[in-house]
Order: sequence, then C-alpha cells, then structure tokens
Amino acid sequence: MSTENQNIIEPRTVKGMRDYLPETVIARRKIIETVRTVFERYGFVPLDTPALEYVETLVGHGDTSKNIFRSKSPEEEDIALRFDLTVPLARVVSQYEHLPKPFRRYQVANVWRADKPDPGRFREFIQFDLDTVGSSSMSADTEILCGMYDVFVALGIKNFLIRFSSRKLLDALLLFAEIPNELSKNVFRILDKLDKISFNEVALELTVGRTDISGDKIKGLGLKNEQVNKIKQFLDLPKATRLDSLANVEQLFASAIPSANDGISELKEICNYLNALNIPEEKIQIDFSLARGLDYYTGPVFEAILLDAPEFGSVFGGGRYDGLVQRFLGKNIPAVGASTGIDRLLAALEKLQLIESTPSTAQVIVTVMERNRMSDYMQLTRELRENGINTELYLGEEKGLGKQLQYANKQQIPLAVIIGSNEFEKDEVTIKDLRAGKNVDASNREEYMKATKQAQITFPKTELINTIYKMLS
Repeated sequence: MSTENQNIIEPRTVKGMRDYLPETVIARRKIIETVRTVFERYGFVPLDTPALEYVETLVGHGDTSKNIFRSKSPEEEDIALRFDLTVPLARVVSQYEHLPKPFRRYQVANVWRADKPDPGRFREFIQFDLDTVGSSSMSADTEILCGMYDVFVALGIKNFLIRFSSRKLLDALLLFAEIPNELSKNVFRILDKLDKISFNEVALELTVGRTDISGDKIKGLGLKNEQVNKIKQFLDLPKATRLDSLANVEQLFASAIPSANDGISELKEICNYLNALNIPEEKIQIDFSLARGLDYYTGPVFEAILLDAPEFGSVFGGGRYDGLVQRFLGKNIPAVGASTGIDRLLAALEKLQLIESTPSTAQVIVTVMERNRMSDYMQLTRELRENGINTELYLGEEKGLGKQLQYANKQQIPLAVIIGSNEFEKDEVTIKDLRAGKNVDASNREEYMKATKQAQITFPKTELINTIYKMLS
C-alpha cells in the first residue's frame, strides 16, 4: 500500500450523529418557519443561547444530568453540551433580571444527549421550545395549548389530539390510593406507559411485576390490589366534555382529598378559556392518565399525538414548571412551556404525506446552450433573481440540453429557461415546465407526448418575468 493511500481518512460521522442533506434541511426549515410564524403571531420573541453550559448549570434537572456530553474548557472548567432548552432559559431569566415579565420566548436549536443510540434515535436533534416565564395565570397555559392547536392546523394536520391534565391531580391520586410519596416517581413512570401497554400490564408492574415480550423480568413496585383498584377507578372516570370530566374527578376526590381542589380549579379555568375560544372538544381533551415529565412539572401538563401516526408518540408536549429557577435565584418564578422535536415531527409529516421534500431551492434553471454567451445567461439569471425568482444557472460540464434537463429533473426544479442561437437571434426565450407529464400515465404515449408538448412555450424575451410568475402561481 502506498504512503498516499495510507493517509486517506475514512469519511464517517460520530456514533449517534448524522448529516442532514439538502432535501431534509429544506423540509425541516419549512416546519420551523411554520411553527415560528404561529408563535410570533402570539407575540413570542426569539432567544438563542450557547451550546455549551457549565455542568453545574445543567445538573440536578431530573435524571438527565448523567446523559450529558461533558468536557473541559481551556480554563479547565467543567462544561457540557446542553441537553434541552429549558435549563438554559432558566439560567437566562435568572442572569438577566431586567428582562420584562412575563418573558415569552421561543428557541429552536440543537440539543445533545449521551443516550445509547438506536435505530431512529440519535444523540443530536433539534427542538423548538416556547415558554412564558413570570405568569401564574392559567391563560398562559391556555395560550400554549392554543398555539399547539394552531401549529397543527398550519401544518395541514387534521387528525390530531392534544391531551392535558395536572400534576396536582396525580398527587391527589396518591393520597386517594394511600400510596407513599416516595413511590410517586415510580408510579408516574409506570402510568406513563399506558399508551404503549395495557392497564393489566401496568397493574402487574405496580404490584408483583411481569415478564415482557423479550422475556426480561420487570420488578413490581409492590402496591396492594386495593391501591391499584383506586388508580383504575380514577383512570376509568367517564369522559364526556372537558368540564364533565372535571366534575367527575371533583366528585371522586371532593370529600376525601381536599387538596385536589387547586388542580381542579386550574383545569376548570383552562376549560372555560378553551370554550370561550371555540376550541373543539375533540381536538383538546382532558386525559387523567397523562403522566409525562412529572418529576419537575408542578401544575397542568399537556401532550399532543397524531392519530394517523401513533407510532411517533408525543410530537409536542409541555406543562407548568414553577420551580425550575429555584436553584439559580433561591425563589420560584411561575413558568409554563412546551417543546416539539422537529425531526420527529418531520418524519411524521412525511409518513402522512403532508410535506414535500425537494433537494433544491430553485424555482427556475437557466440552461446554457451557447458557452460563448455565458455573460448573457448570467445577466438573464440575475434579472430573474432581482425579480424575486429563485434561479439556478447551470454550471455543470454537460453541453447537451437533454442532460441539463435531466439534472433539473433530479433536482425537482419546476421550470427550465432555454435560449439557443435561434432564440438569441429573435430575442425570444423558451420555457419548459418540467412538472408536466408527471401526473400523466407514461404508458399512454399519446397523452404523455401531448402533455409534455404543451409544457414548452416560446415567446418574446420581454414577457419572461410575467410568464414565469403565472406558471409558478
């Protein structure tokens, strides 16, 4: 082996990481812009924070601290890549106390988690977060819920469900079922599996344990059957309208668990706001089984699923967390927020065929038939760009028109501008609509030839801009 070959480096990505090629980036950007537009309409403002934070800033938030990428700064300080966008927000609010309250921000950025990578599970991904810090009003929680609803509508998703409940009701459930508080985290963790396994399997995990489908033993939590029956009684409460659901839980807890009143009152307020805004009951519902992130949520919690793509699980979720800045300021500041994973949302939209992935941003390609007139082609390309038309000038090595059009088709560019010697002499231009024929049965030669022939027109060059506008509209 030659020395030259020995110096060749194998091109590869770090384990758990991936490249995003143009087709994915363009589709992902469409989603981000849609979500951004919705929440800017609500008055949320953008925020950006460093990818690196001090380890002491990040640790102590749930169990995630052990799954961070750690390093040392040049000054030998312990630093790490952020694992979410909420902890950096808490630091910002604590560090810049002059920020107006409520502070309503959104942030879209990469986060990193040192989890074990699996198929479809990566160590780096993009989150879109929005939060309101400094408001204890349930109207702030309602705005988050309504924003989630508006995002799905803007993305063209029709069959979705946003569920919400309250940490306070689940705390009341522990009292109702006489479950010790030290078991709360494990109880909530098991209840959170209800969208993946049956209640009977959940009941086994809460009591004596079970064997999963892989043959692994799952140790039981040791609850009594009477305690599990009370959990089932809570989960089986009749669900009609949002307010009816609350009336049922109020009746269950009223005499036995007075502390549930606070959570019920908060959810009633949210329901009244949703009703006033005519948000459909079938789109935003109360679900008492919701048990997401309850190690740090302190009030209402919410989660969204796509009913036609349930395999993606929660695609948007959040809740109220009034204690997250406690370790920075020594006091609580009320806050509520939600987060969506852009990559998961993209995968779901692709499965639902609600987003079109294209490898190019160009709307028009200017083909080059006469190499000695490159300046003319460049001038024409510039004119199109100055008129707001995304235009690519063909810069490849192919001289034949057929090969250039093949390139344009591969890039899914809609229109091709063709100017050869004849067009230059007559001051004309030809446009070929490369979309034509794609929806015609190619086996029907007559129909296919007719469609593709109609897609090519020649006209005076002075009409080029307006013609392209019409063809793209």
